[in-house]
Amino acid sequence: MAKTQSVYVCADCGSEHPKWQGQCVSCGVWNTLTRFTPSAQNSASGANQARAISVSLARPSSGGGYSGSETEVKQLSEVELINSPRISSGFDEFDRVLGGGLVPGSVVLMGGEPGAGKSTLLLQVSARLANGGNVLYVTGEESLQQLAMRATRLKLPMDKLRVAAETRAEEIAALMQQYQPSVLVLDSIQVMQLASIDSVPGSVSQVRETAAFFTRLAKQAGIVVILVGHVTKDGGLAGPKVLEHMIDCFVMLDSPVGSRYRTLRGLKNRFGAVNELGVFAMTDGGMKEVSNPSAIFLQRSDKPAAGSVTTVLWEGTRPLLIELQALVDDVQGGYPKRLAIGLDAQRLGMHLAVLHRHCGIALNDQDVFANVVGGVRVGEPGVDLALILAVLSSFKNSPLPADMVVFGELGLTGEVRPVANGQERLREAFKHGFKRAIIPEGNTPRPAIKGMQVIAVDSLLQALDALNET
Repeated sequence: MAKTQSVYVCADCGSEHPKWQGQCVSCGVWNTLTRFTPSAQNSASGANQARAISVSLARPSSGGGYSGSETEVKQLSEVELINSPRISSGFDEFDRVLGGGLVPGSVVLMGGEPGAGKSTLLLQVSARLANGGNVLYVTGEESLQQLAMRATRLKLPMDKLRVAAETRAEEIAALMQQYQPSVLVLDSIQVMQLASIDSVPGSVSQVRETAAFFTRLAKQAGIVVILVGHVTKDGGLAGPKVLEHMIDCFVMLDSPVGSRYRTLRGLKNRFGAVNELGVFAMTDGGMKEVSNPSAIFLQRSDKPAAGSVTTVLWEGTRPLLIELQALVDDVQGGYPKRLAIGLDAQRLGMHLAVLHRHCGIALNDQDVFANVVGGVRVGEPGVDLALILAVLSSFKNSPLPADMVVFGELGLTGEVRPVANGQERLREAFKHGFKRAIIPEGNTPRPAIKGMQVIAVDSLLQALDALNET
């Protein structure tokens, strides 16, 4: 009998190592290697069991892969294009993040912290999809009674949605063969298991192989598979990083502490734009869509306050107005603090150095704190100018005009660089009642927006001069 050889898989990046070691050489993260034992005998038995199912859920073999067909080489121009209509989830915000709806044959992974509302949102989506199609909702963490109680509380129609409580992948595949659903929801992938894998549910082996199992199911049968994934203490997706590479779309449901609003962000999408943002409100009746998210993030005080400024993000395919706040205070012993919530703290320190070098304003003896109101996480550089003006406003205790919006990228040489979709950002701000704007020179609107004073600048020093004149 051949000796079974084990490998060690990094749970963060998915790379394999021949032996255990403290640090992964691929990604440099410590203590993430987990033992993984592929068994040829178990793989063969799993493949034989899968071939007995009419949807051909075979494990990897020479006869086919994810596509479920024999390998064939063609000219790219000879490939027949099949325009499959997308399936609407029933939520416009969810469809926006997905790029227009669910794509048949795709695998969608939804992550989020416990209590964020993943199961609630997917149960609502499943109930709406069941009105016009065949949907199977499989839960491995709740009983069917608990699922029915939640649906009753949310006042969802329950006469058309098929549900099951199961964790065995082979049994779920048999249910797929019997009921032929067009959409399958699995809550969650961490509790699913294959009988041919000798490890406990939630381990690297089980998560990796069950995800591959259902990915082949989706590709071969042309159905939509939605997986629910847990997150770690650091906010990342639990399980091997290779899981994110297998699926077609990865969305993350964030729940800011103390807020009833939830943001659904697309982190990977093979069929649409990434970093698309959808906003929901958690209510007693479940998830409700927020069609105008700028309104909820701009609940500012009627009285102008120093250190507050409004800027415009570009999230996926639409603008989003948010409020940035900064607080500058004398150092209370020790080194000055630099803290940014929702922003890159290292970028904040870099901008303070630019402010000192090119404008002569030093904050070496000041603590600087920055925050994005509403719990939004900002990843684009278009808020650089607004951030530094908010810092100066707090430092000088001088409020900025309440009807002013600011955006622009700040360079190390003190220049203000243009950002993408500048005119669309200005129109969104004007629609919400903003009459003045400080923007990069390269984003000057042509033609001008009637009723809005636009101040175009090409350097940080010029922006400060323009601000002093207002």
